[in-house]
Amino acid sequence: MGVGPATTTTGSGLPLADTLPHMRSGHHATTPTGFLVLDKPAGPSSMSAVSVVRRRAGRTKTGHGGTLDPLATGVLVLGLGRATKLLEQVVATDKGYETEIDLSITTPTDDLEGDARTVEVATPPDFAALEAALASFGGEFLQRPPAFSAVKVGGRRAYALARKDQSVDIPARPVRVHHIGLLKYDWPVATVEVRCGKGFYVRSLARDLGERLGTGGCCRRITRTAVGPFTLDEAVPLDDVPDPLTQADLISVDEALARITPPRS
Repeated sequence: MGVGPATTTTGSGLPLADTLPHMRSGHHATTPTGFLVLDKPAGPSSMSAVSVVRRRAGRTKTGHGGTLDPLATGVLVLGLGRATKLLEQVVATDKGYETEIDLSITTPTDDLEGDARTVEVATPPDFAALEAALASFGGEFLQRPPAFSAVKVGGRRAYALARKDQSVDIPARPVRVHHIGLLKYDWPVATVEVRCGKGFYVRSLARDLGERLGTGGCCRRITRTAVGPFTLDEAVPLDDVPDPLTQADLISVDEALARITPPRS
């Protein structure tokens, strides 16, 4: 059984029921409070998607539980009203991705937003070699975030420096991959699935995989299939978000916490 909100604690150790009393199902909020699992399309930024939902919810305070790149699609979990206070718990959950990696090109952004450079490969890796290379990215290891990322370098966002062609030296940081698998391979495109912890960059995987194989490495497509227990199957396309968005359209805080919080042994 999941642990209910009454026994779940915040980072301060206080029960959530004490810190967020009006989020309990027995209280009536004046604004929508809960979570929305969004299927973000390619193009808009995560904050642009948040702005659309905020307007449809009558300007209710809205935030997201983990950024998706503009060209990435898939699960973006939004918290509305007092549920925004719980988004850190959403960010901390594992993530699932499916990506198409082009091994014939590289770009400065490690995806198709940057200018492509063709990499000549005399003998493309076969399926077995690609599987073996992917397997080396399992478990915990150090990963260097992309130059075009929101990581701060000297107090500035890395992407702001990279856009000005300034050198970006981002230290590698520990990440964890719980599962990585090769779904399909037709040179030069490999379709890969990943289940990973917080802070993992799929674009960095494409870059590093190419370096390991002696090929190119660039994400042609990234789809986030899951954020913790929230999956693409239940996600609402951005264009289909109701207007106005009401309490009935949201996952309640109680239900969300029961899904996020692991059961007691």
